[in-house]
Amino acid sequence: MRRWLFGTADSLNRKIFRTAVVVGSFTLLVKAGATAKELLVARTFGRSDALDALLIAYLLPAFVLGLLNGAFATTIIPALVEAREKRGSGAAQQLFSSAMLVNTFVLAATAILLGLLAPLYLPYLGSGFPSPKLELTRQLLYVLLPFVVFGGMAGAVSAVLNALHKFVLPAVVPLLTPLLTILLIAVGAARFGAFVLAAGLTIGIAVEAALLVWLLQRHGISLSVSWAGFTPEIRGLMGQYVPMLAGTFLMSSTGVVDQSMATMLAPGSVAALGYGNKIIALVLAIGASSLSTAIFPYLSGMLARNDWDQCRLTLRKYALMLIVVTVPLTAFLIVFSRPLVGLLYQRGAFTSLDADLVSKVQIAYALQIPFNFCGLLMVRFLSALRRNDVLMYLSGINLVLDIVLNLILMRRWGVAGIALSTSLVYVFSCLFVTAWSLWLLGHRPLDACAVADS
Repeated sequence: MRRWLFGTADSLNRKIFRTAVVVGSFTLLVKAGATAKELLVARTFGRSDALDALLIAYLLPAFVLGLLNGAFATTIIPALVEAREKRGSGAAQQLFSSAMLVNTFVLAATAILLGLLAPLYLPYLGSGFPSPKLELTRQLLYVLLPFVVFGGMAGAVSAVLNALHKFVLPAVVPLLTPLLTILLIAVGAARFGAFVLAAGLTIGIAVEAALLVWLLQRHGISLSVSWAGFTPEIRGLMGQYVPMLAGTFLMSSTGVVDQSMATMLAPGSVAALGYGNKIIALVLAIGASSLSTAIFPYLSGMLARNDWDQCRLTLRKYALMLIVVTVPLTAFLIVFSRPLVGLLYQRGAFTSLDADLVSKVQIAYALQIPFNFCGLLMVRFLSALRRNDVLMYLSGINLVLDIVLNLILMRRWGVAGIALSTSLVYVFSCLFVTAWSLWLLGHRPLDACAVADS
């Protein structure tokens, strides 16, 4: 496989592969810690009301954090790579300082708004919750609000480190949060219930942010928050940030919609949806997300240098490799879904009936794997090319499609229908971004470069 993919030379594709392996290895370590935490959570809380309340309380903070971090990372990496390639490290530092000022303000304002507006939106997110369960959800949300600010800082610094081709510590630092949560569950779950889970998330991400800031400073970039004015670099960054923020908002909304619609089903459906996605999310994090993290700075560099031949070669070979690897993996997860769920979760408060339901949800989620991998590869190409407008339109279509498919499929298959809807959305998304990428690659590079520079 490696000889076919890279040839005999130590090519750029080989560097990308090595980086993806390193990121994937450390991500596997992090996910092992997260899995240990989830097993302890399953044994301690099962599919209880307390866990349902935590998941809904976590929903909007996680949604907002993913939205802001995704938009910031996607736009800052190509901008920093171009600034460093064409104007030097001083221009890159100035761009980062101005961007962090805006990002910090947005994070703090968002956390405050989430707290102030909680009595208005929580009844809609937990539409099937009785009053005591809804009140518990609100209290857990307040504990989670600092998670937005510290998580945003950690995400921003990780993106800059990746742009500098520093991948190891950003990949391994997230292990701290599940380890701390395990400790808190062990010493305080009996007394504080689900509040130990919320505290573990908040304290853990704060420690992660501090370590990443320390590493950034060691590599010569200060976390200074200053404003250099509306320079051409800032205007270009904002021009990409706005459509990417809108697109990330629309795409991330599908997760909020799915969990919110799951509250309309039988009690414990939100938890079943979460458990059913754990293994699939692990596969995507180790594989798709690791490759995406590794390849994005390199694609940005190729396009900044107008190296279109290398870009075409990289996309073609990695797309073929992903298909060869992910199709058998998907078949394995479908065939052995029930034994895997039973092995991981069926103990304590997690019963055999729970395992049957979660297995069906997991099978439905597994269908997305090949399409998610290949689609994310093309998404990174479009972002590196700064065609985030395409991704914004796609995200709007995906949200509408997800809602429609949820309404249709959940009536017949319940919570498993919601998971199947998600997979079908990824099938459509993969076909959409692949068609756009092939169209752009097939046209004159100068036209695409003109778009990227505009």
